[in-house]
Amino acid sequence: MELANIEKLIEKYENVETSLQEEQVLKDYFLKSDVPVHLQEYKVYFNYFSESSTEQFTKTIPLNSKKTNWKWLSIAASIALLVSVYFINDFGSISDKERLEAEKAYKETQMAFLLISQNLNKGNNVAIAGLQEFTKAQNKVFKTTKK
Repeated sequence: MELANIEKLIEKYENVETSLQEEQVLKDYFLKSDVPVHLQEYKVYFNYFSESSTEQFTKTIPLNSKKTNWKWLSIAASIALLVSVYFINDFGSISDKERLEAEKAYKETQMAFLLISQNLNKGNNVAIAGLQEFTKAQNKVFKTTKK
């Protein structure tokens, strides 16, 4: 009768339906030496839990008590920031000579665009005049009158 009861408890244990008292009954049963062959796998399982609960960690854990000195780190960051701002302002400024050269290049570019624009406008005028001549010739050939 006890074996049938143990098998029912094992089934309940596998379905996670056992109480703490029932689990203790299973542990006590599997701690005995005479366990049926078909339940030997559970003996190893329950013995592991009983043995592992008695284990203790005895090794000491070394703790790093080094503290980062944030004061020096913040001072170094401030100095790096000041140096970078100085170099950006120093190398980023344009001298008067460079500014005059840039203005001269800008004026020359404006003159070149003005010349191109004038020549394109002349070409448009010539093309329009040619188109007007073509329209006059077409009107003569086909003898159409303006309405």
